[in-house]
Formats: sequence, structure tokens, C-alpha cells
Amino acid sequence: MSKVSMYAASAPTFTRMLKNLAAMLNKAEAHAKARNFDVTTLLNDRLAPDMFTLMRQVQIATDHAKGAMARLANQVPEAIEDKEVTLADLQARIAKVIGIVESFKPEQLEGAENREVSIKIPGSELKFDGQTYLHSWALPNFYFHVTMAYAILRHNGVDLGKKDFLMS
Repeated sequence: MSKVSMYAASAPTFTRMLKNLAAMLNKAEAHAKARNFDVTTLLNDRLAPDMFTLMRQVQIATDHAKGAMARLANQVPEAIEDKEVTLADLQARIAKVIGIVESFKPEQLEGAENREVSIKIPGSELKFDGQTYLHSWALPNFYFHVTMAYAILRHNGVDLGKKDFLMS
């Protein structure tokens, strides 16, 4: 059985799903135009009062993608200020993060499965080996926030299906 590299388990997944997320946002824009309402309404919507808005879901998903790649390469993640207010801003953020993910080379993640990764969250610090970090923290969190973005759009009538989520 061949071993899957940390690069192969991360970069292509992040890139594909970010492209899918951008395509879903394009469909949201078309939906808003067809129904004659401001797409910003969708960006500020959420599924429940205590959940993040669509805007924030996209910001967090992109943070997990760029953060995972940097941490696995033993680098400090590039900071991107959460200042988006329009759909165009969000699309630019997604494009920037795709560029960041694609800038990493497979050799930068060699040995990353054993590299210590530390994450600071409010009130504590989590420590993982790289493989556990990727598979138990970074990817699940990334998928969660992409899924919530999808769910918010579907909830608002945007014509999305499983193919939109999985295919690019």
C-alpha cells in the first residue's frame, strides 16, 4: 500500500473545494439578480441566531485552508484581515487563498505528518502531530465551514446540489 503525502492530502482538496465555494457564490449572485434583490442579504444571513453569517463562514474556511498549508510547512500563516463587505471582496479572498495554497510545493510538506503543530484557541493551546492536525482539525473545520456556506445558500433558495459541492 502506498502512503499518501501530506501535500496530496491537503493542497488539492483545499484548492478544489475553494473553487467550488467560489462557484457557489457565483450562483448566489445570479440567484439574487434573477430575483431582484441585493446579494449582500445572503452574505449576512445565517442558519440560526447563534451561528456565523455566510460571510464569516467563507472567511473561516479560507483561514483553515491557508493556515493548514502554512503550519504543515512549518511557517506562520499569512494574516488576512476580515474586512470583506461585498461578494466581490469574498471572491477576491478566495482567489488569494487559492494562490497561497498553490504556492506551496510538495517538498515543503515532506515530514509534516510528524511535525508538531500548535493552535491557540481562546483559553487554551492545542498541540498535534501534523497528520492528526490535518485529519482531525484542519480538514474537518474547513469542510464544516464550506458546508455551512452551502447550507445557508440552499436555505435561501440558491439552486445548488451535491454536484456543486463536490465537483469543480
